[in-house]
Amino acid sequence: MNVILLEPVANLGGLGEEVTVKAGYARNYLLPKGVAVRASDENRKVFEERRADLERAANDKLAIANTRAAGLQDVVVTVLARVGEEGKLYGSVGTQEVADALTALGHEVQKSEVRMPEGVIRVAGEHEVDLQFHTEVTATVKVIVTAE
Repeated sequence: MNVILLEPVANLGGLGEEVTVKAGYARNYLLPKGVAVRASDENRKVFEERRADLERAANDKLAIANTRAAGLQDVVVTVLARVGEEGKLYGSVGTQEVADALTALGHEVQKSEVRMPEGVIRVAGEHEVDLQFHTEVTATVKVIVTAE
């Protein structure tokens, strides 16, 4: 299925690009969230009329994301967890715990913005966690996991 993207989508394309995606991805995610519209002659005309507004909105979102990332520069977060004798955790520290710790410090961070490519933290110590606020904006935060 061909769709026209109304905003940049990671690993798919940028604003205004016409891309081919699987029908389920378009029907269940892109179209309901308003991220894309079906590619048709009528929708192409409507998109071209709205292009300036969509580009302005995309630039505003990017500016907000850059501001949020700049506010988290050099932030260190401490998360308390139950730790065994060898420094291994009884459980793990995941995206929710990191988001909650940052929110407690006064930085509004959603669980979905926390990226942990190596998986959850299972060992006490210092770890670096990425926060992705926009497809182009990523901030790195140091997370220190200590014993309760």
